[in-house]
Amino acid sequence: MAELRGEERLLIGGELVGASDGSTYPVVNPATESVLGVAADAGAADCDAAVAAARAAFDATDWSTNLELRVRCLRQLHAALERNAEELRATIVAEVGCPVMLTHSAQLDIPVSGVGWVADLAERYQWETDLGVLDLFGIPARRTLRREAAGVVAAITPWNFPMQINLAKVAPALAAGCTAVLKPAPDTPWTAAVLGRIVAEETDLPPGVVNIVTSSRNEIGQQLAEDMRVDVVSFTGSTATGRKVMVAGATNLKRVFLELGGKSASVVLDDADLGSALGNAAFQITTNAGQGCAITTRLLVPRSRYDEALDSLVGILGTFPYGDPTDPGNLMGPLISERQRQRVLGYIETGVREGARLAMGGGVPEHLPTGFYVEPTVLADVDPDATVAQEEIFGPVLAVIPYDGGDDEAVAIANNSVYGLSGAVFSASPERARAVANRIRTGTLAVNGAPYYGPDAPFGGYKQSGIGREMGVLGFEEYLEAKTLAEPA
Repeated sequence: MAELRGEERLLIGGELVGASDGSTYPVVNPATESVLGVAADAGAADCDAAVAAARAAFDATDWSTNLELRVRCLRQLHAALERNAEELRATIVAEVGCPVMLTHSAQLDIPVSGVGWVADLAERYQWETDLGVLDLFGIPARRTLRREAAGVVAAITPWNFPMQINLAKVAPALAAGCTAVLKPAPDTPWTAAVLGRIVAEETDLPPGVVNIVTSSRNEIGQQLAEDMRVDVVSFTGSTATGRKVMVAGATNLKRVFLELGGKSASVVLDDADLGSALGNAAFQITTNAGQGCAITTRLLVPRSRYDEALDSLVGILGTFPYGDPTDPGNLMGPLISERQRQRVLGYIETGVREGARLAMGGGVPEHLPTGFYVEPTVLADVDPDATVAQEEIFGPVLAVIPYDGGDDEAVAIANNSVYGLSGAVFSASPERARAVANRIRTGTLAVNGAPYYGPDAPFGGYKQSGIGREMGVLGFEEYLEAKTLAEPA
């Protein structure tokens, strides 16, 4: 991988600058527990300046109406991200602790391709629709439906897939004609800050169109959500924080997009190919060390095949290599922080206390004394209403739930959640799998291991998994307003 440079500056009004009070904070490698360097620690004044720059760029320039400029700048950004891919890859692996192999898919390469996809979408999008002539009160009028930029966007992003989520918010917002202030998670500031450097040095994006404020201070997100100059808040994170963002956005009834938690179920039907289903479950729970909102963290298995499935699952997971994320052979790295590790270990203890059986894992791996690692963990005999079956753990912990009553019971257990983000169904019959999938109330769902992820596929959830959709045409339209214009016919 490329040399790790990092980036200590904010991007505000087209300038790469330090925090106004000179503050910085350390950036920690979760695999080694060492300090990589520092990031600018933006305060209230920096946040205010970033919003002011975004507001001015939206109100006082032609960015929102100049489609040709927007498409050109997005294609420049796409090309620049591809040129800098190896530096970005090294930054993501070092900050997140994700295996390098994940950067060749959802952590980097696919999100970068999505920038090109959204530029193409903006170019071909039907910005105006003729609604025809209507004669009302003897006055014939030709009506046109126009799509226009929603305004200033505050994008608040988490640490688990930082480049994916940063680009999934910023790129469509820019394509729509909005301007943006990106506030990344404190744990992964460099991924956003390097993006800021690329924007400033390698594109023609006008000053203030993109602003990036890294900060260790949670109140900066609150400040953005409450700011009266912000028109849209796009937030990805926990459901608890999402509720606070929604309340803060009510200050001026700004539009709020929320992509929140999940407790997704993988439903194995009694005719399923166990090898495929269990291999998928093992891969899912170790992907990014289980730190993904859409990961299937509940495995539903018919009682008739339960013992066979559990033995096979433990065998499969026991062969999964994990450790140093820079090693291409490893499929799992550490958790993001010691705080997160203690949270995950606490959930495992709760699961056992509530009656689950620890089939494998459950602790800190002896061969990895340094780094925030947790063993791949299988909790068996989990009650569908248990804490570990209901709450998002965000670690490599799989809750295995037996069921007796056929497809109806499996669907009922899968839907027994306040969340509705994703899921999976496995069956030898495509028709049966599709019928079960159609009954599970989630925003995304994979049948027999087929992946749904891509820049053109809307992503989001039902119930407390969020409001709205990210990516795809629906995600692009989150950043648009609709205007009906009538003119004399």
